[in-house]
Amino acid sequence: MAKEPNEPFRFGWGVEFDPYDPKSTPKKRTSMGRNKHEGHTSFVAPGGQVAVYTGDDERFEYAYKFVSAGSYDPDDRAANMDLLDEGTLYVARFNDDGTGEWLPLVFGEGELTEDNGFTSQADVLIRTRFAADALGATKMDRPEDFETNPVTGKVYLVCTNNSRRTLDETDAANPRPQNLSGHIIEITEAGDDHAATTFAWEMFILAGDPSQGATHFAGFDPEAVSPIASPDNITFDLDGNLWISTDGLANTLEGNDGLFVVPTEGEERGFLRQFFSSVPGAEVSGPVFTPDNTSLFVAVQHPGEGSHFEEPTTRWPDGDGPPRPTVVVIKRRTRPPGSALGAPG
Repeated sequence: MAKEPNEPFRFGWGVEFDPYDPKSTPKKRTSMGRNKHEGHTSFVAPGGQVAVYTGDDERFEYAYKFVSAGSYDPDDRAANMDLLDEGTLYVARFNDDGTGEWLPLVFGEGELTEDNGFTSQADVLIRTRFAADALGATKMDRPEDFETNPVTGKVYLVCTNNSRRTLDETDAANPRPQNLSGHIIEITEAGDDHAATTFAWEMFILAGDPSQGATHFAGFDPEAVSPIASPDNITFDLDGNLWISTDGLANTLEGNDGLFVVPTEGEERGFLRQFFSSVPGAEVSGPVFTPDNTSLFVAVQHPGEGSHFEEPTTRWPDGDGPPRPTVVVIKRRTRPPGSALGAPG
């Protein structure tokens, strides 16, 4: 930093790369702002714009959405390559009455003026968190993953935990002080339009041990569900079931981090069940299905964390030697023709 004071500003951007072209150059998409991105998920709005949702993985930080200025063309891949360079970045405000607003992070609008210390749109994007502060967005409990249900179009925001929130700092979207277990919020964009600037929201899951109270599973009987804590990454299957991986479950519950599945619709909405368990000291991250839903990939990160190299708490995945992070693929067993497949989880 002594040689280059702006060195930190090179980091914290969303980066897009083309997995189909190994000779392509990854590109920073600076229009989507600079923060501690956990990931990005995109959805095409009815008007053709691309909406990209992203969280900022830090206590008391914000949930964002970027809406492209141009439209997606399903028949012209080349024309879509730079859609994320121009558009509007928004930050979420969750009102206590179950409504919400996407506040535009645009220089010259609202509080984002020279009188308030902002000099340009580039300055707004470099100092995205400060701009969100100025607009009065809702400070969340480590907003990490942000995914869209392919069946219903609803959007789900994962807040992993926040042990530092005090009672005076709680609000409807972050209702628990010392939120050790985390929660998941379900968002419905106005008119089911992902380019909309308003939305409705409700609490989908308040994680934790149901036997200890203060939990919520979309209205389902909490005594029937698997205990869960510190939700981290999520994905969906083709039926719209939500799959949740955890990071830090052992800090509040017995057992290892794992992968859980919960229906988002129907009679079993909220019936959360554990599907996969990791190993001591490891989080589960990045769950994703193949397009035909026959294979599920999950990453086992930092196994044995907190133990010693000479005597680790696990020797995953080899059984000997030091523990190593791995990617696991889970496939359904082949069943005899005509046999029942059973429900997920």
